[in-house]
Amino acid sequence: MDQKFKYYEVYMRNSRGLKLFSCRWLPFSSPKGLIFLCHGYAMECSTFMRACGEKLASAGYAVFGVDYEGHGRSGGIRCLITKFDNIVDDCEDFFKSICALISLLKHLKSSYVNLLSHSDILELQEYRGKSKFLYGDSMGGSVCLVLHKRDPLFWNGAILVAPMCK
Repeated sequence: MDQKFKYYEVYMRNSRGLKLFSCRWLPFSSPKGLIFLCHGYAMECSTFMRACGEKLASAGYAVFGVDYEGHGRSGGIRCLITKFDNIVDDCEDFFKSICALISLLKHLKSSYVNLLSHSDILELQEYRGKSKFLYGDSMGGSVCLVLHKRDPLFWNGAILVAPMCK
């Protein structure tokens, strides 16, 4: 079967100076929408959620994920979460930085300025105006709920798979 998307991996630094791993699956065609992955505890985007990213990209969606601090290929003590808001902040910074790039680089956080090359930025201009969805699995569902609560008008919806919530 022919692959219908490109896969990229990029490292960046969060506001606390830790190295975070991110990945993205970008369809060759104009995307139907943008999906931002939030993985569960002790999981990661690059491996655990890879099949999900591939399926969604093959279906025509641009998919973006980041491994939380202490998870997957990101820096930090393995699976240590000292402050849940740090995870949410990192996801918000990364996801909104992607959207800022798509919106002609407005409001880009300087720590993410090297996230995409010039050719990637030109390619992503066709992503402007697309719907933005959060996708969270387990603890990632909680991350999605907090992200959506912080800025409900920014997101067009959320997909929650067995979300960790009360």
